[in-house]
Amino acid sequence: MPAYGPPHAYAQPVLRILDAKSGETVPAVSARRALTRVEAHASGYDLTALRVLLTTDLLLRALELGGTPVLPLLTADHHQAELHAAATTLGIRPFEDGRDLAAGLGEAQVVHVTAAGGTPPAARAGLTVAVARADGPDAGVLGTLDDPAALRLALLDAPRGTAVHLGAGALDEAGRRLGRLRRSVAHWARSPSRPVPEKVRGRLRDAWEDDLDVPGVLGVLRWMENQPEIPDGARFETCAYADRLLALELTRDLGRAA
Repeated sequence: MPAYGPPHAYAQPVLRILDAKSGETVPAVSARRALTRVEAHASGYDLTALRVLLTTDLLLRALELGGTPVLPLLTADHHQAELHAAATTLGIRPFEDGRDLAAGLGEAQVVHVTAAGGTPPAARAGLTVAVARADGPDAGVLGTLDDPAALRLALLDAPRGTAVHLGAGALDEAGRRLGRLRRSVAHWARSPSRPVPEKVRGRLRDAWEDDLDVPGVLGVLRWMENQPEIPDGARFETCAYADRLLALELTRDLGRAA
């Protein structure tokens, strides 16, 4: 079994998020065990919409890691089928249709995820998480990628509030980075398993609980690679643990021929 080690103080539900309505960083949920509706709002089918879906997925995963039950919804006026298919391709958790389940769900808390500059968030109850635009290739590029996780990584690589432009070669570079990390994870998996070091676990939790700082999480993994005192087995378990949030299939190459 994975050696994740004993529970850590950081495992408490302390995820804080920037609320676009108030402009303040607040707890993402007020009650840990209360059902929370997390609703993605997509106004089209483009890279910005995919980034909204991806941010929603990260929020869902982070809340569940903190012990909060979640209900993922997708509200879109158009392109529902394309958005649901893209979510599946990108490793995003399945969404219910927000048009059918928007009321009477019994949830105690609501978080909306929307593109920055979209529908005024003041009209919605609950917190609103704004996602900066992303542009570059058409969203249909997903159908041409051998490894769609490369697009997931490229969109994860910048802070949520920073606009992203995926220029020529960006997806190829993300694919190369992902391949290198997966090969390292497969190599580390050959060593005896060791618990995730507490200082590493703490850094990871500090990053993703600070307004979903996913670039910070990726930075912790790069930092870990250069710490000679961390055994390979612990490096492997650390990546497996972080991938519960990142969903980059970091352990995909285990057992493959070198």
